[in-house]
Amino acid sequence: MPFFLYQVAYSSSAANNLVHHPQHREDAVRRTAEALGGKLHQFFFAIGEYDCVALVELPSNTSAVAMNLSVEATGALRALHTTVLISADDAVRAMQLAQTDQYVEPK
Repeated sequence: MPFFLYQVAYSSSAANNLVHHPQHREDAVRRTAEALGGKLHQFFFAIGEYDCVALVELPSNTSAVAMNLSVEATGALRALHTTVLISADDAVRAMQLAQTDQYVEPK
């Protein structure tokens, strides 16, 4: 199954809720991933542009889009950035496949 890196920034109202009602958000992420046939591997709160990051394994890109929509529909996020992660083996296969490419740059 593909892996996805989720980077999330909470809205001000969601941050306010977390301040007034501290909670472990990884449980919510885990339940959402599992409902889509996936698995939460890691969850971290973060300092910087994003408030938390999660490493999630999901059955497909379609499942990842469903997870994005499910979370975004709550209105609790200011930003959500999803990155599809590729294994080193798949990357090497892509590098080898690129050797057969006949792309010609614009002139």
